[in-house]
Amino acid sequence: MNRRKAIQRTAVGLAALATFATASAQHTDVWPSRPITMVVPAGAGSGTDLMARELATRLATALKQAVVVDNKPGASGSLGTNTVVRAAPDGYTILYTNGTNSVMAPALVKTLPYDVVRDLAPVAQTAEGGVMLLVSNDFPARNLQELIQVVKAQPGKFTYGSWAVGSSGHLTMEWLKRQTGLDMTHVGYKTTPQLLTDLMAGNIKIGWADPAAPIPFVETGKMRAIAVTGKTRLSRTPNVPTMGEQGHAFDTVGWFGVFAPAATPKAIVQRLNDEILKIQALPEMSTRVKSMNIAVPPNKTPEQFRSLVVEDTAVWKKIVTETGITLEN
Repeated sequence: MNRRKAIQRTAVGLAALATFATASAQHTDVWPSRPITMVVPAGAGSGTDLMARELATRLATALKQAVVVDNKPGASGSLGTNTVVRAAPDGYTILYTNGTNSVMAPALVKTLPYDVVRDLAPVAQTAEGGVMLLVSNDFPARNLQELIQVVKAQPGKFTYGSWAVGSSGHLTMEWLKRQTGLDMTHVGYKTTPQLLTDLMAGNIKIGWADPAAPIPFVETGKMRAIAVTGKTRLSRTPNVPTMGEQGHAFDTVGWFGVFAPAATPKAIVQRLNDEILKIQALPEMSTRVKSMNIAVPPNKTPEQFRSLVVEDTAVWKKIVTETGITLEN
């Protein structure tokens, strides 16, 4: 009798487990059944924001649900990133970010409330490209070597800006300062548009920005681009040489990509990856990305994107150690 009851209890348990598994599968199968929030840890009008909105529009069509961009700039990207880390891992909150916010911040701030590799699931890389070194029209330098000469001749006089303390622009210039003995002070802006406004007004003479946001101002002559990081020139600014071409190679490039909370079901992560890669293959999307001065990267699986994140984390940690930059007191 006891054996019969035990068998019955086991059967009931197995049935419950099967029901749960079926319900879970059905939950994944019907995803998404409501709007998705795409958190962007950067200000409206920045290159990251522009890229996010291009993707969100097409992703909404593919998934047949609204994809709402939610800008959360601040704290070198950690504010928006932490929002996604803490979100329910159900596929309804995702992160669109860049390398600055995902692989540099951990090297700069050891007390971050999250670990990108541990707490986020890489979904898909969407773009890559170097960052641009810009000068105001009244700054007397038209290439990197001239900039170095001007700044060296007047140590301590010039400030330079980037879109955030700890950004790739900030770290790149600090690396260059260390290599060449430049004496300049960094000004970290909350958003790229604020930086570009000050640069056009001549309030700062030197600045770094993502490859997309400055293009209208460079093309209309309101500021000058004199160098880009990475190994290749950018599509919209082919006349702007790389730092390496000018004797100071900085080959690490920035990238943009989508992440989800770490425990997001693999089926949802894979569905997002599949849809994003289909979008990347659209001729109009490729043309749009290139028009923003950014390159479409080779297709990567979520696992391959994770490998890139891990590798870049090590690269930027080394740069941070060499420059001595920290965001902590």
